[in-house]
Amino acid sequence: MSLPSTPLAERMRPTTLDEYFGQEKILSNNAPLRKALEAGVVPSMIFWGPPGVGKTTLAQLIAKRLKRPFHTLSAISSGVKDVREVIQKAESGGMFNTGSTLLFIDEIHRFSKSQQDSLLGAVEKGTITLIGATTENPSFEVISALLSRCQVYVLESHTKDSLQQILDRAMAKDEWLKSKKIRIDDVSALFALSGGDSRKLLNVFELVVGSLPGDEEIVINNETVNSIAQKSLAVYDKDGEQHYDIISAFIKSIRGSDPNAAVYWLARMVEGGEDPKFIARRLIISATEDIGLANPTALIFANNCFQAVTTIGWPESRLILAQCTIYLATSPKGNASYMAINQAQQTVKETGNLPVPLALRNAPTKLMRELGYGKDYLYSHDFPGNFAFQEFMPEGLENKAFFNSGSNSREKEIEKYIKDRWGDKYK
Repeated sequence: MSLPSTPLAERMRPTTLDEYFGQEKILSNNAPLRKALEAGVVPSMIFWGPPGVGKTTLAQLIAKRLKRPFHTLSAISSGVKDVREVIQKAESGGMFNTGSTLLFIDEIHRFSKSQQDSLLGAVEKGTITLIGATTENPSFEVISALLSRCQVYVLESHTKDSLQQILDRAMAKDEWLKSKKIRIDDVSALFALSGGDSRKLLNVFELVVGSLPGDEEIVINNETVNSIAQKSLAVYDKDGEQHYDIISAFIKSIRGSDPNAAVYWLARMVEGGEDPKFIARRLIISATEDIGLANPTALIFANNCFQAVTTIGWPESRLILAQCTIYLATSPKGNASYMAINQAQQTVKETGNLPVPLALRNAPTKLMRELGYGKDYLYSHDFPGNFAFQEFMPEGLENKAFFNSGSNSREKEIEKYIKDRWGDKYK
C-alpha cells in the first residue's frame, strides 16, 4: 500500500470528543467547557496554547457537537471584508439556525486592531459565537473589548501519556500503518522530538516509517528516529515546528553575550517569516531577566524596539530587531532582580499570608486608628537623607534578604546602597 498524500496527522484528526486526548483540565466531566457543551450553550472563547495541541480540532468538534453553522477564517489570509461576509451570512440565515453561527479564527493574534474591532458588534449581539486560536498570550494580542467578551481556555502541551494514546490510536486505525509490520521498541526520541505537539509526533512517525523498507519488519527505536527525523526537521517552521527551539537559542546567545550567534538565530527567524512582535517581546523579557539592574536602559531600549516594530512591520523591522539584539548581547549582564522576585515568591508560598505590620497599614477610619493602624509609622521624608530605620517586613521575615548582587558593578552599587542604610539587617 502506497503512502497516502494526506499527512497522518490530518488522517488521524479526531472526529468525536472521545477521540480527543490531552486536555482533561478543560474537558473532564466536571470542567466548565464540558458542562457548557452538555448544556448546548457555549460562550465566545479563545483557545491559547502551543502548536499541535488540538485548538482547531476542538473548535470543529464543538461545532459538530452543537450542530451549529461553522465558518473558519485564518488571520494570515483574511481581512475585515471576510469577517463582515461571515457576519452578514449569519444575520441573513439567523431565523433558520438552531443557534448562533460559530466563527473560528485561527491565529487570531495576527489580526490587527481594526480587524478585531469588526467582530465586536456581532459577538456582543450573539450573532456569532467566536472561537479564536492563538499561540500568543491573548492579554497582549487581543483587544481588551473583545477579550472581555470571551472565555479564555488554556490548552497545554501533550504529556507522554496523551502522546502514547495518540500514537496507539494511529497504529490501530490508520490503514497505511496497519499494512506495515511495525515494532516499537522505544518512543523516547519520538516523544522528545514532538515537543508535546501531536501533529509533529504523527508526522515524524510517518516520516520514519515511510523511510524504512516496507517489506520487512520496521523497528522503531531512538537510534532510528534520530537518524531519520533529525535531518528532516532542521528547517525553521514559521508556524511553530521549530518555533520554540530557535527562540531559545536566540535568547541564550544574548544571555551568553554572543552578538554574532544572536544575529544568526534572529536571521533564521526573519527568513522563516516569524512574527516580529513575538521576537520583540522576547527581547523585552531578556532585557529584564538577563540584564536588569546591570543596565536599566536595556529595558527602555527593548520596549522602544517593540513599539517601533509594531509601527513599522516587515521588512524594515529586521533592522530594528538586529540593533536591539546586538545592544542586549553586548550589554553588561545581571539577574539580581530576577532572582529576587523568584526567592520572594518562593518565600510567600512557604510562609503564606503573613499579616501586614500595624505601622504599615492604612487607617482611613476612626476604628482603624483606635486599633493602632499606622500609629508607629515613620514618614521617611521627615528624616535626614529621606530615610528612617524602621521595620517593613512582616513578623518572621525581619532579616530576610531577597536582593543579592552578582559581580556586576551596578548591582554592587545597589548592594552598597542597602548596606549604608540598613547595616547588617539584611545579610
